[in-house]
Amino acid sequence: MHLNRRTIRQLFVFGLVSTVAVSVMVFGYMKVPANFLGMGRYTVTVELPESGNLYTKANVTYYGTEVGIVTEVVLSDDGVVARLSLDDDVAIPSDVDADVRSQTALGEQYVALSPRNADSPPLRNGDVIPRSRTTVGPDTTLLLNSIAAGLEAIPQDNLETVINESYTAVGGLGPEISRIVKGSTELALDARANLDPLITLIDKAGPVLDSQADSADSIKSWAANLRAVTTQLKTHDGAVEGFLQNGPGAAQEGQALIEQLKPTLPILLSNLVSLGDVAVTYQPAIEQLLVLIPHGVAGLQAGNLANHDTQQAYRGTYLDFNLNLNLPAPCTTGFLPPQQIRPPNFEDSPERPAGDLYCRVPQDSASNVRGARNYPCLTRPGKRAPTVAMCESDEQYVPLNDGTSWKGDPNATLSGQGVPQLPTDAPSAAVQPASPPLAVAEYDPATGTYVGPDGRTYTQADLAEPRKEGQTWESMLLPQTPN
Repeated sequence: MHLNRRTIRQLFVFGLVSTVAVSVMVFGYMKVPANFLGMGRYTVTVELPESGNLYTKANVTYYGTEVGIVTEVVLSDDGVVARLSLDDDVAIPSDVDADVRSQTALGEQYVALSPRNADSPPLRNGDVIPRSRTTVGPDTTLLLNSIAAGLEAIPQDNLETVINESYTAVGGLGPEISRIVKGSTELALDARANLDPLITLIDKAGPVLDSQADSADSIKSWAANLRAVTTQLKTHDGAVEGFLQNGPGAAQEGQALIEQLKPTLPILLSNLVSLGDVAVTYQPAIEQLLVLIPHGVAGLQAGNLANHDTQQAYRGTYLDFNLNLNLPAPCTTGFLPPQQIRPPNFEDSPERPAGDLYCRVPQDSASNVRGARNYPCLTRPGKRAPTVAMCESDEQYVPLNDGTSWKGDPNATLSGQGVPQLPTDAPSAAVQPASPPLAVAEYDPATGTYVGPDGRTYTQADLAEPRKEGQTWESMLLPQTPN
């Protein structure tokens, strides 16, 4: 058969076009070398709990890009095994999750590979993705059946209303919904980029949530108290507003007061610190005093409320005033002699005499039992001393004599002498006074009374001027003359 040149050219062009079309179909669309001959591919096995309607030739994606196909889906002893043929041009980390998903509601399943991190070595031929790292999406058939059952549950008369109201609810919100979807996508991408810290956070959140659950009662109580506080604030809104308005002014006034007191305030505070140290040291004594004061006040009230709420025609007290002057006699041991004692009508304030002034008789003496010599040493339990220095030292209290008589030189009382002091090297606590010499004292010629060197008041009848009148009530109050 003879073909002209034009026919030959047409046949050549047709053959060329057919060859190109077949090549594109075989190598581009069908991918015969890769899918049928395995060229440029490697196989990975995925263990699934169920098939999830996955089928052969289903796509395999990595980050949304197609990287292979499903070559086989077979049953195993405890589930389903799917074999994936992956393109070896794409390096996929071996620490990867495999999810069976659906592209549409019609059931176009595919396998999505999601790496946990990018540091693991890439997948190799024969690798297995275990079931612990695979998930299967919901069955589209059950999902469609549920949707159909839900639509059938809606009354037909109200279905149109539901659709119209849904359109009204979301109609025109396309940009906002698109923004929400875009933000959700970016959030998901950021979460995947920080997957390890996010997983750690989720793992560590359990103890925190457990502690919140354990302290639920405390949280409820705190919320109730907070509600009470806010209610009070709302009730006293005017007072709070006044406090906020007047508070800055009051603060400025306080600051101005502190500025005015700045020269003396530090001294006052330092003195209060010293006073605080003393109060801390004497805290037991202060506590005992605060305990006894109410009882003392109660005793006074009981004495002054005689016949209270009774039918008595008169009212009196439970107090009985019995004047026993100088019984017992005052303690003069350790003080100035009686002739040097200043009269109480003097109003000046001379210098204090040198030496320690306190009743210096034995601590077990019946005279002045609450005197300074019996002060308890709080830092030395069981010890009693008249001064802090003696309390803090190993020195023990030593009296001047065993009685209450004044000790000193009687003949020097008018010319003046200091407070008698016991020598620091006294051998013992019991110091025997020397026999006093003859003493001279002034007496009252009207009554014959005088104060002896021992500080006691005496009356001698033959010294008084004779009186014609009888005994007065003042003389009856005087004690009897000592023998």
